[in-house]
Amino acid sequence: MRMSVVDVGSNTVRLVVADAEGGVPLPVHTAKWRLRLSEQVKPGGPVPAEAVDRLVTAVAEADRTATEWGSAPPLAFATAVVRSAPNRRAVLRAVRTRTGVELCTMPGELEAELTFLGARRWMGWRSGPLALLDIGGGSLEVAFGRGRLPDFVASLPLGAGRLTHEFLSGEDPPSPELLRALRRRVRHQLRDVAARIRWEGPHTAVVTSRTFQQLGRLCGAPPGRHGPFVERQLHRSDLKAAITRLSALPTAERARLPGISAPRAAQSLAGAVVAHTALKLTGIRTVGICPWAIREGVLLRHIEDGPSWWAGVSRRAEEPGDQDLVPLRIAAATN
Repeated sequence: MRMSVVDVGSNTVRLVVADAEGGVPLPVHTAKWRLRLSEQVKPGGPVPAEAVDRLVTAVAEADRTATEWGSAPPLAFATAVVRSAPNRRAVLRAVRTRTGVELCTMPGELEAELTFLGARRWMGWRSGPLALLDIGGGSLEVAFGRGRLPDFVASLPLGAGRLTHEFLSGEDPPSPELLRALRRRVRHQLRDVAARIRWEGPHTAVVTSRTFQQLGRLCGAPPGRHGPFVERQLHRSDLKAAITRLSALPTAERARLPGISAPRAAQSLAGAVVAHTALKLTGIRTVGICPWAIREGVLLRHIEDGPSWWAGVSRRAEEPGDQDLVPLRIAAATN
């Protein structure tokens, strides 16, 4: 069986086409289209019409590519930048009407659950009680669990793009006062979640997302060309030094650093502050960088629980109600 997933994120639309024989999603093709929605959409603001047009074009191209590779219709979802937009339903409707793709959004807590599932499958049962952090453009997802799915999840409005807009867009490089204000926000939002992680005492901690991958590379982790099976770690002490390094440079010069891509250079500092603060508050000194995340989690859940699971996710996206982020929400996951 050949499947595919389309992930509409804050910066890119990503496609993964995978074979699912044996219950494991093995990638056969990947592609991405740059959108940079985070540069065009203010936190909590609508997605502009021109950005919707580009989004529709990218999703249509992803759908055509998936078909060319022999995949079933893609499982397509958008993360926080669309989920928190007041015109979210209009955006989803535009994509469905103009491409035929059933793009949906899901609550941040479900994103954390699916990311945890991908990380659990990659790390295996030997990792024991597992803590997970994922920094996106609009939100930070945190999860902890001992089994296949997490015991609790939290979604917080601490995405690297969101915080860059709120705190770091006025000065380049930012002043020490702006950085202190950013740290205060992150500490305040993370306090309760961090206390829970400390109390649980995870045996293993992992991180996912492009933000963490690029920070890991900046801090000395092996480059992506070495493949997914090379062990990659990120140390809290190295993140502290990275903040000092990033905060001294304007955006254009950050893009010249190892691992920091030009599209993400502006938000790399906010991402580093969130990452370091999260590790410090949770008492975690070292994390593993996991190559599997939400896209693999979606594929795994579809393989293991069947098409009816995804149909339920898609229906929820069309229901009236607000899927925007709340300052803190911890939800027990059900197996």
